[in-house]
Amino acid sequence: MRIETFAMERMQSTWENRVAFNLSESGVHPMRLEELLGMDSAVRGETINPDLVRLLKQELVYTQSNGTPELRRAIAQMYPGATDEHVQVTNGGSEANYITVWHLVEPGDEVVMMTPTYMQAWGLARAFGAVVKPWALTEQSTQRGGRWRPDLDELASLVTSRTKLVVICNPNNPTGARLDAADLDAIARIADRHGAWILADEIYRGAEPDGHETPSIWGRSERAIVTSGLSKAYGLPGLRIGWLVAPPSLTATLWSYHDYTTIAPGALSDLLARMALDPERRGTIIERTRGIIRTNYEMLRGWLDPRAEGFQHITPEAGAIAFVRYRHGINSTELVTRLRDRHSVLLVPGDHFHMDGYLRIGFGTEPAILTEGLRRLEVLLETAAV
Repeated sequence: MRIETFAMERMQSTWENRVAFNLSESGVHPMRLEELLGMDSAVRGETINPDLVRLLKQELVYTQSNGTPELRRAIAQMYPGATDEHVQVTNGGSEANYITVWHLVEPGDEVVMMTPTYMQAWGLARAFGAVVKPWALTEQSTQRGGRWRPDLDELASLVTSRTKLVVICNPNNPTGARLDAADLDAIARIADRHGAWILADEIYRGAEPDGHETPSIWGRSERAIVTSGLSKAYGLPGLRIGWLVAPPSLTATLWSYHDYTTIAPGALSDLLARMALDPERRGTIIERTRGIIRTNYEMLRGWLDPRAEGFQHITPEAGAIAFVRYRHGINSTELVTRLRDRHSVLLVPGDHFHMDGYLRIGFGTEPAILTEGLRRLEVLLETAAV
């Protein structure tokens, strides 16, 4: 099997820790361990933080390979009607996506995929022999200034008896758009009509600046599969904890696929994920994320609005990313390469989503990093005649 290069991840893996100003990340600035544990230091007066004690006493064993029952129950509580048998814990949401596509997609199948999107499932489905049919979000004007919206009639025309899987990313990467309940109900009806599975990557769910959590595909179809994790809405990418939620029979089958990949999550990560998903602490973490997004988006918009002749974008509804159309006469990969090489700033080119003429700007980083990264982008555009 040959697999095409995952262009965005290859670029980020190579450069994100080598540039001075990384604006390619799609999450918020990561939490420190002391923040997650709710402590400024290991000891406060005479009181030792009990979560720190739990962490220090955790044996570094192979954990339950599909996630400890406690963690799976904590995840299940976020999906009405789910139990721990519906949940498998993985090493990041990317592993959840991988084993799902690996199991479901066979040569000759058709896969209908929302675009633009995180391109992991795109590359995997093609490598496994599927025909991938893009289903594009479109920019529509509204009284609020514009939204990225799905064309449900187009989806209905694309899904056929040969369709094995419909893949959506909600909230969407890179646009920050979110599908509403009516959209999801319609997608479920269309997929069910042809017996197709639905894979919904919901890893940005919870990162909504308006405080209204994005509806989930969960419970809308018997063939609905949710993947998610702690990296984006929770600011905990270093834990590498993801999950999938699916019918128990499918979850059990996918557990056997997990045996061939990473086997089990790390013991410390499993424990810290249980702490993060405690309902009270989860609420605090999500509000931290939303606060960062609200504050930093105003900074980004303050930079973009006076430059409307050169840049246009639709306000993202979720996530710390903006998909920005630019009017400068240069290919997006070339622009990003010049910016990286000359000014040590990393963005994601629209080419990585098959949409040249756009840039994905991550604004969840520290404000000083965002401000200086944008300043350097402006210097490039002013001095490089692009």
